[in-house]
Amino acid sequence: MDYLRTPDERFDNLAGYAFKPNYLQVADGEGGELRVHYLDEGPRNADPVLLMHGEPSWSFLYRKMIPGLLAAGHRVVAPDLVGFGRSDKPTQREDYTYQRHVNWMQSVLDQLELNAITLFCQDWGGLIGLRLVAENPDRFARVVAGNTMLPTGDRDLGQAFIDWRNFSQQVPEFPVSKIIDGATTTELDADTLRGYDAPFPDESYKEGARQFPTLVPATPDDPASEKNRAAWDVLEQWQKPFLTAFSDSDPITAGGDAVMQKLIPGCQGQAHTIIENGGHFLQEDQGEKLAEVVNTFIAATP
Repeated sequence: MDYLRTPDERFDNLAGYAFKPNYLQVADGEGGELRVHYLDEGPRNADPVLLMHGEPSWSFLYRKMIPGLLAAGHRVVAPDLVGFGRSDKPTQREDYTYQRHVNWMQSVLDQLELNAITLFCQDWGGLIGLRLVAENPDRFARVVAGNTMLPTGDRDLGQAFIDWRNFSQQVPEFPVSKIIDGATTTELDADTLRGYDAPFPDESYKEGARQFPTLVPATPDDPASEKNRAAWDVLEQWQKPFLTAFSDSDPITAGGDAVMQKLIPGCQGQAHTIIENGGHFLQEDQGEKLAEVVNTFIAATP
């Protein structure tokens, strides 16, 4: 599998992101390997908080949450999905499939030997992360889901998502930082915009970002639908603590929290919250508040 690797200097002196890079190799599915970047902060003997980002962001999105989680004594692991951040970026769009994304992150869990995990997931971080939970239930202690869902293609995804998918496929230049800026309630400054653009020197690095919207199961016969239904079979029996922390200003995922609260037994009795003044990328808008929510949840559900 051919891939591009973003030059290291693109990540120099990013505002609020003074974390040490870590790398591991994962099988690419075609006999080769890809390098995956991840942050690993805090005491190694502490139970991990796994932060899963979505599209088209990377672990930079979690820079406001990580300090608060570390202050509470947690180990924080934040991988960059393949095609994003400091991870390798396959050059062909067909190299990216939903199943491969799950496989690549499964390899991260296995190689780091993560257990007793608290997952925080948003956007595609949930589409991948909730699959990992369902396929490794003994390794996860609890879940916090923010602005995400696990679609099977059996329900209409809504016009906001359709509009986003059409835009992503038709726009001549995929404007990563502008997309994120447009999906936050705060206006991002130049340094923050540079951080989100850093992984993508030019359009050739964006094949994964372009492909992601087409991989969301939108019809019942989508290649991922069967395994997502199987994941829901597990989640509908999930008794461990499950918290929703959606924002108040996200048209893409609005209402997904109510679905999870209804279907997942572990949601019962939890202090579900709506994060005020948060857009789709609520970690950018309200990262410090989210860290407080996660810390409180962990402390309340030993």
